[in-house]
Amino acid sequence: MAMVCLSDFEAYAKKYLPKIAWDFFAAGADDCSTRDENILAYKRIHFRPRMLQDVSMMDTRTKLLGTEINFPVGIAPTGFHQLAWPDGEKSTARAAKAMNTCYIASTYSTCTLEEISAAAPGGLRWFQLYIHRNRAVSQQLVQRATASGFQGLVLTADLPYTGKRRDDVRNGFCLPPHMKLKNLEGAFEVCKISLLDPSVTWNDIYWLRSLTNLPIIIKGILTKEDAELAVRHGVQGIIVSNHGGRQLDGGPATIDALVEVVDAVQGRVEVYLDGGIRKGSDVLKALALGAKCVFIGRPALWGLAYK
Repeated sequence: MAMVCLSDFEAYAKKYLPKIAWDFFAAGADDCSTRDENILAYKRIHFRPRMLQDVSMMDTRTKLLGTEINFPVGIAPTGFHQLAWPDGEKSTARAAKAMNTCYIASTYSTCTLEEISAAAPGGLRWFQLYIHRNRAVSQQLVQRATASGFQGLVLTADLPYTGKRRDDVRNGFCLPPHMKLKNLEGAFEVCKISLLDPSVTWNDIYWLRSLTNLPIIIKGILTKEDAELAVRHGVQGIIVSNHGGRQLDGGPATIDALVEVVDAVQGRVEVYLDGGIRKGSDVLKALALGAKCVFIGRPALWGLAYK
């Protein structure tokens, strides 16, 4: 079968991945309404196309915090890439470098930060951080990311507790015995990821700033109030995100939240978006509404599943 759009890769992944892996990647919280709304919201946004403009020369390049990428689509942080392909995050890093775009590696990677860095030397990589109750674990991760040449630190703000993903509960989801959360080996048991710190506040950005000189990007912002707070606390970027609908069901689609955030920050920090991007026209809508770049999560995993 010719693979001509992302839904073709989605269908392939659903057919060939083990059910427990597919359900984990596809999961949304509770009724999955926010997950689905991320995609549906784009269909309600229409272009006002203008004609007879000279488009013989096109340039899709942009810059993320000063670093040029070839086109405004990066790879969002998602966990457990080895569930989709044996090389896991190393393959993802190689793909991002080959396309000259940004890859945000997850705390919950199945390859180490050092392996990811070595797989694609010179690539643009940011590291996504969850803050754990054991702050020494998080501190060590930040220091390792800095030492491994990662160029940004992405703090995920929307996971004080893990969302209720019903299929994962039904399946008793757990990583297969041969896979490990490589960056957290020995820190805690993977099937009991309840050691996230629910007491994290805006003041912890100052703590992160004390650990590294990397720019800090905050992921999970959906309101103008939080966008203002992010700017006030000195972050360099905001990712408008609802965790792919995996956390709080009933929140807004990210494309619907984007304008409010862009208006609030008034160009003081860069604003990006993830969630629901499935077509080039979706990317264009996000850019037209003020995003500097978008990030894709599940589609990258479908690509891994398709070799």
